[in-house]
Amino acid sequence: MVEAVRVNLQREFETPEARANPIPVYAKLRKLGPVLRSTALYGEGFVLPRYEEVVSVLKDPRFANDRRNVPGGTSMDRWWMPAILRLLVSSMVLKDPPDHRRLRNLVQKAFTPIMVENLNGRVAQITEELLDAAVRKPVVDLMEEFALPLPLTVISEMLGVPEPDRINFRKLIAKVLDPAAVSPIAFIRNYPHMLRLNRFLRRLVNLRREQPGDDLVTALVQAEEGGDRLDEDELISMIFLLLFAGHETTVNLIGNGVLALIRHPDQLQKLREQPDLIDSAIEEMLRFTNPVGQVAPRFAREDVEIAGVRIPKGSAITLLIASANLDETAFPNADKLDITRGPNRHVSFGYGIHYCLGAPLARLEARVAIPALLQRFPRLDLAVPAEKLRWRPNMGLRGLEALPLSVSPAGATAGRSAA
Repeated sequence: MVEAVRVNLQREFETPEARANPIPVYAKLRKLGPVLRSTALYGEGFVLPRYEEVVSVLKDPRFANDRRNVPGGTSMDRWWMPAILRLLVSSMVLKDPPDHRRLRNLVQKAFTPIMVENLNGRVAQITEELLDAAVRKPVVDLMEEFALPLPLTVISEMLGVPEPDRINFRKLIAKVLDPAAVSPIAFIRNYPHMLRLNRFLRRLVNLRREQPGDDLVTALVQAEEGGDRLDEDELISMIFLLLFAGHETTVNLIGNGVLALIRHPDQLQKLREQPDLIDSAIEEMLRFTNPVGQVAPRFAREDVEIAGVRIPKGSAITLLIASANLDETAFPNADKLDITRGPNRHVSFGYGIHYCLGAPLARLEARVAIPALLQRFPRLDLAVPAEKLRWRPNMGLRGLEALPLSVSPAGATAGRSAA
């Protein structure tokens, strides 16, 4: 058996330089080996930084998402845990079959590809409204004025939030989903917002039971298979998951993707000249900029061997999908942005039965938003030096706190891009 090298993941990514450019860090981890050891939230565990091993575990039924399904495993649900957190840790994303299959089948009856595709026109309208406001300013914070409000507006309308409540709802969501709130103190400060959101969503569910509409909450309430329906706690947990899946990935995809284009002016120019490349460009942005750094941990149901390393039963496995996406053995010239890359089998949305439910929505919003932005502004330059950009202190979700851009409206000559 091979001995796994020990690393401290938190320390590897704690510097501003590592958060701004994690590519060298991931390269270092992959060089250390296919399986590493690290202390994690769940105790002593293992880390997989390479593509082959990450994909293998994602599709291997010997690894559980729910720790309770490991012999001798215990639930993350504790007696002292607030009810709202119990809902989050019982989310579909942390379930295994058959519980996961039951929940997935029910939600897929409501959150359909047709429902997402039918949003195209409305996403375009919201995009144009946001750009109309941005065009009046010489400097635009792309995150605050575009990447954040677009998916927030879309998801609030999808859920059927009544018009008078939407502004307050969007403010509440922005606070609850703030990835910067990762410290214990920040979490405690954020907790009252989570309680308010929980109460708001329960009122919304009751409203849609009494007054059904053409919206996602109504569809979830009415979803049925073999006489089975989602109970109220499952509904709230599912809505939380959809809020996350339909919001945070899109925010980071737009912000990280636009920054990557600015830093690679040849690729930006190619996309301007060939707008039909937008679909492959989005896949490459997902791979290269990694809006999501890692997925929920897996737990070994039995003793398993990975790349010659023994993984004892019950061990937690951290899957670095961002590192896998940059693995040169799976992606030639992996450290280069190439919007024509194909095939592009990235794992930014996971793989297998836990493939991200919100992936079609994130792709749709980016497919509409990014070309509209490039068409409206022939010139996009960083308004601050690149080293001044602030990244959120969250390894699992990679995104910018702000992205100030100097812009010029249509009709101006494209200028120099800052790197």
